[in-house]
Amino acid sequence: MTIAAYVRLSSEKKDEAEIENWLQYRGIDRYQVEWIGDKENDRKRFDKLQQAIESGQVKCVVLWKLDRLSRRLRDTVNILADWANRGLKLVVVSQRLEIDGSEGRKIATLLKGLVEIEQAFRKERQEAGIAVARKKGIYKGRKKGTTKTRPERARQLKESGLSPAAIATELGISKRTIFRHCRQGIELKNSSQPPT
Repeated sequence: MTIAAYVRLSSEKKDEAEIENWLQYRGIDRYQVEWIGDKENDRKRFDKLQQAIESGQVKCVVLWKLDRLSRRLRDTVNILADWANRGLKLVVVSQRLEIDGSEGRKIATLLKGLVEIEQAFRKERQEAGIAVARKKGIYKGRKKGTTKTRPERARQLKESGLSPAAIATELGISKRTIFRHCRQGIELKNSSQPPT
């Protein structure tokens, strides 16, 4: 397998038809392509695609739209950067994008810079809002123990064989948080086992 087509199952027919047109135009038989589809909120097959990319089995990924990678810009940029560093070719049919190698790294670097600028603006706005709320006496902060992602999802991805870096990219959290989630999982497992 060297070419993979990643589609969203909710709009699979549209995605598939457009990707097939692109393949035909390039003289590629659809049966030479590994078709990978996920539901919107279930990305198990995407995890398998990531593993195939990491192992070097996939050299080109074809998508209908860039948002198929992730709904969040930051995650999409991280995925693009990771794939560009691996020398993967990415084709986005609807947006007429074909990026690979050094070109992909340049685009990913540019997008990363834009995301960082947006994050800095967001943080400034958040801090200003918190300052106003504190003055009014209504700011209470985040509840202790809340997390950005479900810890069990990080543990599932780890058990499926994904590297901490790939999990961090997928979930949009730091590797340190992943290690903490996985360590908590081991502690939970050990505490639930009866003493011998």
